[in-house]
Amino acid sequence: MMNMKLVGAMTGLALLAACSSHNSDTGAATGSGAGAFGSRGPLPGSQEDLVANVGDRVFFAFDSSQISSDARSTLDRQAGWLGRYPQVRVQVAGNTDDRGTEEYNLALGQRRANAARDYLVAQGVNSSRLSTISYGKDRPTALGDNEEAWAQNRNAITSVR
Repeated sequence: MMNMKLVGAMTGLALLAACSSHNSDTGAATGSGAGAFGSRGPLPGSQEDLVANVGDRVFFAFDSSQISSDARSTLDRQAGWLGRYPQVRVQVAGNTDDRGTEEYNLALGQRRANAARDYLVAQGVNSSRLSTISYGKDRPTALGDNEEAWAQNRNAITSVR
């Protein structure tokens, strides 16, 4: 009887030890991102590199496709990044908030994508490396019916292709 209790206790301790050591990589769980790229950071010229070191999106005012000074700063960094990686092609996706008709928002999203593309071309990026698409209001990045969510959804997002 005593040996059975001892064996049961040892088995229980072994199971607890196995459970606690199984969760040793906490980098991804805490959001630190260390596990995603390793100690060297994102692969140069990748989407992750663009997001981490340059910024992949610019924002627009309500009902506008005008490039703001903040957007110019981000697009300048994107143009420089694209200059360092001449093999990279990107797509610029124009997006809107959820107000307005489907047709209107698709057209506004396209104007936003075109404005960002045209700015990059003016900064020396070869237009053959850039494509555009409009998602209108179909791909929101923020959920909600308030100004904060709408402001996040009025954007043009650059993605490596």
